[in-house]
Amino acid sequence: NQTSAREFLLLGFTGDPHLQTFLFFVFSVIYFITLFGNMMVMAVISSDPHLHSPMYFFVFHLALIDICYATTIVPYMLVNFLVKQQTIAFSACIIQMSLILLSAGSEILMLSAMAYDRYVAICKPLHYQKVMTKLACQHLVGGVWAMGALQSLTNTLPMLKVQFCRNTVIQHFSCEMPPLLTSACGGTFLNKLVLLASSVIFGSSSFLLILISYIYIISTILKIQSAKGRHKAFSTCSSHLIVVVLLYATALFQYTKSSSVSFFILDQLFSIQYSIFTPMLNPIIYSLKNNDMKAAL
Repeated sequence: NQTSAREFLLLGFTGDPHLQTFLFFVFSVIYFITLFGNMMVMAVISSDPHLHSPMYFFVFHLALIDICYATTIVPYMLVNFLVKQQTIAFSACIIQMSLILLSAGSEILMLSAMAYDRYVAICKPLHYQKVMTKLACQHLVGGVWAMGALQSLTNTLPMLKVQFCRNTVIQHFSCEMPPLLTSACGGTFLNKLVLLASSVIFGSSSFLLILISYIYIISTILKIQSAKGRHKAFSTCSSHLIVVVLLYATALFQYTKSSSVSFFILDQLFSIQYSIFTPMLNPIIYSLKNNDMKAAL
């Protein structure tokens, strides 16, 4: 029973074949909307010269991250809806886990870069062109991907030493790290410590940067005399605020909570919200709440 596992059994959502067929259809539609919406955003930003600005440069890369995030999880989930034995090889599980960490970490950090961009645009408009140069934006995006990769690598390497039983059941629809650690036979203290530390360092610092940026942004907006001016200033960052709330409301809790505070259905709902629904909703939010995007479309 203590032989190292070569494959895991993903418990998924349900064992009912009729419900699995229904869920296959639902998540196929969600995945199609995610791919189509984000690709459309990327195509519009690339083709319209009016959108070749720092703000939309970050939106372009956010859409790219969302495609990577959804593609890491949903296709394998769809396959498991159609097969009886929902197994995944150990190596495939570790790769999926590392890609989930890379996508999640990069998305959180990208939102911080976007918050900084909105801070400079609203609070220091005269210095915007000088500060947010093309090179500066490229460095920010490169740093986002690099830090996301660092977080992924920091958590993935210790996972290779964790002992799993031969018949390991993961109570989840993907190889996300928290349920994977819960399914281990033992010796996961270091992994949980690294996960908590990296989540606090990357997640909390990113959230703190967003919070400080918006304190300055709101303070500046309130000083604007005309109601029209205040509305215009706030409308440029309202989409970003909605996306931040959608992601942080559940993701930070899921990755920092104790393993003893775990509810099967609730954990799955939280994961669906930030890893599947958020990538689908992001392009819709940025398209419907942004006049420049609507005009370009």
